[in-house]
Amino acid sequence: MSLALPASRRPGHSVARRRDALPGFGLSLGVTLAWLSLVVLVPLSALALRPWELGVAGVLGVLSDPRVLAALRLSFGTALMAALLNLPLGLLVAWVLVRWRFPGRRLLDAMVDLPFALPTAVAGLALTALFAPNGWLGAPLKAIGVTVAYTPLGVFVAMMFVGVPFAVRTVEPVLRDLGTEAEEAAATLGASRAQALLRVVLPALAPALLTGFGLAFARAVGEYGSVIFIAGNRPMVSEIAPLVIVQRLEGFDYAGAAAIGLAMLGMSFLVLLLTGLVQAWLRPGRRA
Repeated sequence: MSLALPASRRPGHSVARRRDALPGFGLSLGVTLAWLSLVVLVPLSALALRPWELGVAGVLGVLSDPRVLAALRLSFGTALMAALLNLPLGLLVAWVLVRWRFPGRRLLDAMVDLPFALPTAVAGLALTALFAPNGWLGAPLKAIGVTVAYTPLGVFVAMMFVGVPFAVRTVEPVLRDLGTEAEEAAATLGASRAQALLRVVLPALAPALLTGFGLAFARAVGEYGSVIFIAGNRPMVSEIAPLVIVQRLEGFDYAGAAAIGLAMLGMSFLVLLLTGLVQAWLRPGRRA
């Protein structure tokens, strides 16, 4: 009796290719890269190349303009402060929505997403009407010497308004998945409420909080419609960087506008990169 070899072992027969664990990976990756290139990489490449029509000296001249520096300082400094303040406020709102049940909870949950639903121009007009010197909140604040509308403080308020949903929605699902078991276990071991919050809850929420910070900062630093009405747009005082870019475009200074945009892109990328590095360092198992 002859022993027959398996078909895959017979001479002249090619070894069967193992089936890929992810079918269609090559096609999916190609479509993803093509779409990413068209939507993100090509516009960013154009933004990175256009300013150099002015030469190095021209780009440095645009970025060293005192008006441009003041606008960049206001946009990035205010966005950073607004994102930092949105962290505890977003955590508080998420904690209330997840841990407590009370009348009006669904209404509060819907109001969190209001900045997403409102057109930015409508949000800017509403904030201006609210905080104007004769507005519902602006008049009492003016009586105690606080002016919000048409000042850098108004820019800060508008940036906080557009950033709140990011701080809440990134923390809320993590807090819901965390549950109360870890806090109860800490309490049985003798930990106080504050100790459980600082040593159990906050470390678990730290990556989500950093994600919310990064998203809120990125949204605020490039915000235009919600800020433009309440800012007052006074040069060197309450003028934001996106407005300076628009003014350069209206004057057909496309290279100068691209230079300011490239500077904003670089600084935003640096902040988000640092946020991502800290977030990766805080993940469980990363620190030895």
